[in-house]
Amino acid sequence: MARTGSRIEAAFARLVAEHRKALIPFITVGDPALATTLPLMHELVKAGADVIELGVPFSDPMADGPVIQRASERALKHGVGLNDVLACVTQFRTTNQITPVVLMGYANPIERMGLDVFADAAVVAGVDGVLVVDYPPEESAALLAAMDSRGIDTIYLLSPTSSAERIKRVAMAARGYVYYVSLKGVTGAGNIDTQEVGRKIAEIKAEVNIPVGVGFGIRDGATARLVSEVADAVVIGSRIIQEIESSTPENVIANVGKLVGSFRSAMDA
Repeated sequence: MARTGSRIEAAFARLVAEHRKALIPFITVGDPALATTLPLMHELVKAGADVIELGVPFSDPMADGPVIQRASERALKHGVGLNDVLACVTQFRTTNQITPVVLMGYANPIERMGLDVFADAAVVAGVDGVLVVDYPPEESAALLAAMDSRGIDTIYLLSPTSSAERIKRVAMAARGYVYYVSLKGVTGAGNIDTQEVGRKIAEIKAEVNIPVGVGFGIRDGATARLVSEVADAVVIGSRIIQEIESSTPENVIANVGKLVGSFRSAMDA
């Protein structure tokens, strides 16, 4: 099958040429409704997203704070599952063949579907990367092999507590980009220390030869700009989900677009 993972590489290469950093917004598929997800994805691109991370709804999202947990709960109430996530990517690809799409979630739905069945379906849908929170590099040889053989990038997390050994292990396994979790804790928690982030990113970049994105705790344009000065990408999740929560069905797409556009403007200023 044709390689799809190169979309991520192409996106970062284009940004380097433009002297810009990647903006990676996160939304949960099915929140606030399944019918809203596809229009939201297109709005994110219009607002300046370079990569889209799609959350796969899951009942026990251990790395996610209360905001993203609620998004998963709302999606699960609508009966949204992994097949719906893949269908959204398929629909998105009918009109957008450029913007990379990364699925972010947990091992259980993938294992329930079957790793090879999922991998085949993901490449057919047009998925570019997967980030499975509870598949650390030490336990993900089968996932990595399945994704590599289909040209899908396997993305791994690093955190403030990651040891030098863990960074080296991720450097060997990671494809596409590395996601650095800027806080000790769950998504949406606390405020980040951008100086400390800069120090850790330098340590990671000494080992990792692919882009490094930073997420967790980036809640405004000013912080996004500071982070973009030391990282290759900025990931925005909880703040977008909060905007979805506080919006009506009539204005949710416009509100999210305006918010993501404000992050893009701050990063490009």
